[in-house]
Amino acid sequence: MIVVTGATGNVGRPLTRALAEAGEQVTAVSRHAVAMPDGVRHVAADLAEPTSLTPALDGAKALFLLLSGDLHAPDARPADIIALAAASGVRRIVLLSSQGVATRPLGPTRVAMRALEDALRESGLAWSVLRPGGFASNALSWAESVRTQGTVAAPFGDVGVPVIDPADIAEVAAACLLDDRHTGGVYELNGPEAITPRQQTEAIAAALGSPVRFHELTRDEAKAMMTQSVPEELADDTLDIISAPNPAELRISPDVERVLGRAPHPFGDWVARHIAAFR
Repeated sequence: MIVVTGATGNVGRPLTRALAEAGEQVTAVSRHAVAMPDGVRHVAADLAEPTSLTPALDGAKALFLLLSGDLHAPDARPADIIALAAASGVRRIVLLSSQGVATRPLGPTRVAMRALEDALRESGLAWSVLRPGGFASNALSWAESVRTQGTVAAPFGDVGVPVIDPADIAEVAAACLLDDRHTGGVYELNGPEAITPRQQTEAIAAALGSPVRFHELTRDEAKAMMTQSVPEELADDTLDIISAPNPAELRISPDVERVLGRAPHPFGDWVARHIAAFR
């Protein structure tokens, strides 16, 4: 059995589906019960309280570990989840980390994530680490304003980074969970080209077949919006990257193609699959 945390999210949902379609027994973990694919068991748990995960880990051979925003807070102890998994008999963990661990190693949230990666390496379990850059699905934060006002509001409108389709992350995660060849792999995951918020807006407008205006936010305005859902340190780290990406953050990684045998999906493909959210 494979346990998928964050199973209702942009990565966890397609990963759960892919594993189930591959014939694996899957336990999907989220805070609240939701509809799952046929044959998938759901367990409600809050990773901020690792012991709540115990029923999900019973009989599990592998765990996909995705941290929610509150587990990036200074007082969080996500390494306890790794220890609990090992004590429960889990043999493999695939950790969703962050590109910033390598590209911005001194940022507060990156230091904490590096420590979690180190805890996983020292756990005695088989492991793989995924380090994605920005998610294409972050554009869903614009969906309401596109629907109601025909507007996208974002900072740094002409600064581009290569965003990754979460479906690609899920497919790489499935490969790492199922194939021993990926044990000990650290994979940097991003998209096939850098794309700016203004260009993302244009892609949404093209898929809708109607105009969408772009409004540029100041950094302070963007931070105020972000800190409604993530810790201040994580917001600052993210804004540092998207305002002035360094060469490592602009590099197109070969790792998606290395694992999957195909190039990562461009942003336009993600938009086409999710355009209903913007109508």
